[in-house]
Amino acid sequence: MYQTIVTLKKGEGRTLKAGGMWVYDNEIASVAGDFENGDVVEVRDFDGYCMGCGYINTKSKITVRMLSRRKDTVIDQAFIERRVRDAWEYRKGTIDTSSCRLIFGEADFLPGIVVDKFADVLVVESLALGIDRWKGTIVETLKKVLAEDGISVRGVYERSDAKVRLQEGMERIKGFLGEPFDTKVEILENGVRYIVDVEDGQKTGFFLDQKNNRAAVGRLCRGKKVLDCFTHTGSFALNAGAAGAESVLGVDASELAVEQARENARLNGLEERVRFECADVFELLPKLEQQGEQFDVVILDPPAFTKSRSSVKNAVKGYREINLRGMKLVRDGGFLATCSCSHFMEPELFAKTIREAATGAHKRLRQVEFRTQGPDHPILWAADQSYYLKFYIFQLCNER
Repeated sequence: MYQTIVTLKKGEGRTLKAGGMWVYDNEIASVAGDFENGDVVEVRDFDGYCMGCGYINTKSKITVRMLSRRKDTVIDQAFIERRVRDAWEYRKGTIDTSSCRLIFGEADFLPGIVVDKFADVLVVESLALGIDRWKGTIVETLKKVLAEDGISVRGVYERSDAKVRLQEGMERIKGFLGEPFDTKVEILENGVRYIVDVEDGQKTGFFLDQKNNRAAVGRLCRGKKVLDCFTHTGSFALNAGAAGAESVLGVDASELAVEQARENARLNGLEERVRFECADVFELLPKLEQQGEQFDVVILDPPAFTKSRSSVKNAVKGYREINLRGMKLVRDGGFLATCSCSHFMEPELFAKTIREAATGAHKRLRQVEFRTQGPDHPILWAADQSYYLKFYIFQLCNER
């Protein structure tokens, strides 16, 4: 059906055959036919067997991102609408859709694009050349599908400013898709109100993937003294405060994030019990230890320490160090919530860093929960990039 045929080397494409979505440059034996980067091509195994179709970009190490496994699939507006409708129907059946991730790239079979919904505003992040061509269609289809359920979209903002676009030969861009609007958006999550800055906040403006994890930690915080590290705009801290924590300290290195967190505390009437400090967490935790501070609950939600396999070794050291420091601040019988937000940090390796930190801190761990990202960030098995968040809650006991 497609004029350009990408043929795999013999013995390659194992991840693809297991259900993955990517074809790497070193897996390809040949590309036959005329094409422009971003075009849809057919992918075949070494023996000519059709593996499906996807869009090609020879400037990227991920040369083909698969769109369909069917030989006769036509990639057109009707195809995009089916994918968008499937994504929305899935979310209506699994989560609170007032604010959520509507499209999660590979896990929704639309590789390379993310769309978040914050109340009546959509934020789009396009990370690959092929899907960028369909960006406008995806947005307009989402508006149409949401409107059918009585949801009106006030505005759309693009946050395609990630460095990964440079690897695709694309410029980093951000701005309005359509008419300008107030980019400070108020959302409600777990009964907590937040102002989300979709223009200047991190990523798409707010981390929706931890919604259920924030609620799980909040249930442990009533009447407790809580420390929330890498608080960003205060989400874990405010869940703790709303759950009835006696006192909460949220810490982040970004002054902008801390100011937003303070604004969110005032919005919820929690400014008396939930306070925020701008500081480097790695520097602050040893100081708190020296001062003899102890907390009932310590939350560690650091940024991804590794974004490539080459930096995993250094990330292991970072996770071990931050968990060791955090554990030393948890009083006997208290709780530690800790997570890794990189798909390169495999679950077994992350668990190993926690065990080593516990040994160094002379703590014994009782696992309360193991969680991952929320259902609006579904994990597509064999597509490793869709599984990134490993979230543990432990009760800590002193060695006895």
